[in-house]
Amino acid sequence: MVEDAANRLRSVDGMVIPHGFLNGLPYQDLWRDGWMAVVSSSNDAVGQQITMENIAELTWVMTFQSRSAFTSAQRQIQQLGIEPRVDVVVESFLSLPHFVVGTQRIGLIQAALAPFALQLGGVRILPLPFDATPLVNALWWHPVHDRDSEHEWMRDLFKEAAEIVAARDAPQVPA
Repeated sequence: MVEDAANRLRSVDGMVIPHGFLNGLPYQDLWRDGWMAVVSSSNDAVGQQITMENIAELTWVMTFQSRSAFTSAQRQIQQLGIEPRVDVVVESFLSLPHFVVGTQRIGLIQAALAPFALQLGGVRILPLPFDATPLVNALWWHPVHDRDSEHEWMRDLFKEAAEIVAARDAPQVPA
């Protein structure tokens, strides 16, 4: 779907896709998120922190795996000179931790999904050893919808929902 998103947007109201896959089309930024590593609690190759050596040596569970479907952090790892050894490819970040539990594998998930991964049990969530480019999710649409009042209403709903999620996920500072 991502590979042909520009054409698909002619027949749908919109797509929520992170920046980096489309350009030249109207969009509205919705929310930002960071990247975290997920490893099994029993993974003795990883200490209290993930190292670049861990990233290079451990096998990976990746979401997607094609020229046009990748994560920004995955691309950064490659730009840092490391070709991840992919062991398993899944199509959902929510399923990724299931393929890490009880193994020596490593994976990447969005920081907002970390609590869900931890509920599964048997995993640890750790920061990456490099400054990963944040994920910026956006609603994209075909320009024919720019001045469509119903479409503007829908875009406002997406924006409002994203603000609610961002407020819910924001760190709570004691008063």
